[in-house]
Amino acid sequence: MRLFIVLLLALLAFPASAQNVPAPTLAAKSWLLMDHATGQVLAAQEPDARIEPASLTKLMTAYLTFAALKNGTITLDQTVPVSNKAWRSEGSRMFIEPNRPVTVGELTSGMIIQSGNDACVALAELLAGSEEAFAHMMNAEAQRLGMKNTHFTNSTGLPDPQLYTTARDLGLLAAAIVRDFPEYYRYYSQKEYTYNKITQPNRNRLLWLDTTVDGLKTGHTSSAGYCLISSAQRGPRRLISVMLGTDSDTIRAQESLKLLNYGFQFHDTVKLYSADQELSRFQVWKGQADDVAVGFLGDFVMSLPKGQSEKIEASLVSQQPVIAPIQKGQPIGTLHLTLDGKPLGEHAVVALQDVPVAGFFGRLWDTLLLWIKSL
Repeated sequence: MRLFIVLLLALLAFPASAQNVPAPTLAAKSWLLMDHATGQVLAAQEPDARIEPASLTKLMTAYLTFAALKNGTITLDQTVPVSNKAWRSEGSRMFIEPNRPVTVGELTSGMIIQSGNDACVALAELLAGSEEAFAHMMNAEAQRLGMKNTHFTNSTGLPDPQLYTTARDLGLLAAAIVRDFPEYYRYYSQKEYTYNKITQPNRNRLLWLDTTVDGLKTGHTSSAGYCLISSAQRGPRRLISVMLGTDSDTIRAQESLKLLNYGFQFHDTVKLYSADQELSRFQVWKGQADDVAVGFLGDFVMSLPKGQSEKIEASLVSQQPVIAPIQKGQPIGTLHLTLDGKPLGEHAVVALQDVPVAGFFGRLWDTLLLWIKSL
């Protein structure tokens, strides 16, 4: 028997007259707007279209560098040898030299702030021995993060027929950097960096145009166009914008800011349920308790169009039969959300406490009852 419990969410303090405002028309080949707290895509155009990432590739190079720093494989003050390959890198550079000592910290700044291809190659060689081996690490990490339509061939983003990704995958990667490495995310808000007596500005114009923007990365090649992944935090909310294939540096900044403003103005992140809040109780078979409380271990939040939260309806469906033993945090049901009758999402609900197995006779009795129910 499937248990349906209709949960009408409480009216929240938003004006009932507000409407779901459509996203702006943007001058880009592909774009996406994501709420960082929920992972929801608020608006998008061609988010799964295959594109050339250009220097946005460096986000994965940075992710692996941050991971190595966090687990202690490398340190910021560690000196890194500069190979001829790194020194002779094409495109944007931080101007490292084979006979000049450079540290991981300096390379990290050069990679992120100056978009130095030479810095990326040096870090790739440090972490994997060669850039080719590092590309295998990049692809493995992409799969782990759920980037299903991405393939890396180098650490820099220099054009290659087999180097590709999508706006959706880049959004996942950007969100992972913010989530997993807050201690290193600060690099992305730095406006300039000087190395080898050469000062270069961060190419992300939004750092000057909007004080709430604190990242992330630009990219450009003649075939990819002008690209920008930007992130802004206003109050407790953080949004991530992915803008791909615009016609100029100015346009990518303008369109990104337009998209961020749209997201902040016409959406809100709403807490629907608190951590450990009991949503219902599900019947338990063969357990020391007859039922178990279900809900979420953490606060359950969603990003919604302003004024629409009171229209949400939820149905809670239990897995049947729910059989002990049950561990706290074990998924045992699904919360189905709809807005104006349209599906809004499905979310696993979990047991809020343990339920040990019953004794021999208790298990035997429930086994008999289950057999009768199946007839």
